[in-house]
Amino acid sequence: MKIVVFGATGDVGSRVVQEALSRGHSVTAVIRDGNKRDRLPSGASVRVLDVNDGNLVIDALRGQDLAVSALRPVEGQEHLLPDLTRGLLEAAARTGTRLLIVGGAANLLMPDGSGHTVLSAPGFLPDEVRPIASASFRQFEACATRNDADWTYFSPPALLQPGERTGRYRRGTDILLTDDEGVSKVSMEDFSVALLDEGERPSPNNRRITVAY
Repeated sequence: MKIVVFGATGDVGSRVVQEALSRGHSVTAVIRDGNKRDRLPSGASVRVLDVNDGNLVIDALRGQDLAVSALRPVEGQEHLLPDLTRGLLEAAARTGTRLLIVGGAANLLMPDGSGHTVLSAPGFLPDEVRPIASASFRQFEACATRNDADWTYFSPPALLQPGERTGRYRRGTDILLTDDEGVSKVSMEDFSVALLDEGERPSPNNRRITVAY
C-alpha cells in the first residue's frame, strides 16, 4: 500500500512509519520542520508542509491508499488538535482516502460501569495531562460529525509508552481496556502494530478502536 503519515517524527508517528516500512509499504512521511528529517527511518519519502494548508493536505493525500494522523500539538497548544483533525477529515472526504487517527483515551468509558469517561472520572487523570485529554475528547467529537469521510479513531489505553514490540494486543471499542490487575497500557510499538493491522485488514464497524495488553 501507499501510506502517508502526518506527524511522522512524533513518538507514535515515527513508530508507525517504521512498522509500515517493515511490512513493505511505500511510506510518505509528512513533517512540518524539514530540519527533523534525520529523525525518520531510512526508506520513507519525506514531504514538508504545513497541515493548516488544506490544499497542501489534499495534494498529499492524492494517490495514497491510506492516511495516518499522528498529529500532537506541542505543550500549550493542545487546543489546536480538533481543528487540525477537521482539516484532515475534510481532505480525506474530498479525496476518498481512508484515514486512521491516533487519538486519545479521553472519550473511552471507564470499565467500572459508572458511566464516566476517562476525562470525566473523578481523580483518574493527573492535572498535567488534562489539556491534551480535553483536546482529544473534542477531537473525537469532530470525527463523529463526519459521515462523509472514511475514518477510524484509535484510542490508546491509559498508558502509552515506548517499549517492546511483541505483536500481541487486545482490541476493544469504546471502553477502557485493563488487565486482571486493573492496569491499562500498551507499548507504542504494539499500538503501531494494531494500527497497521487495521490498515491492512479493515474490520467492519470500525469507527472506534482501542487496544491494550
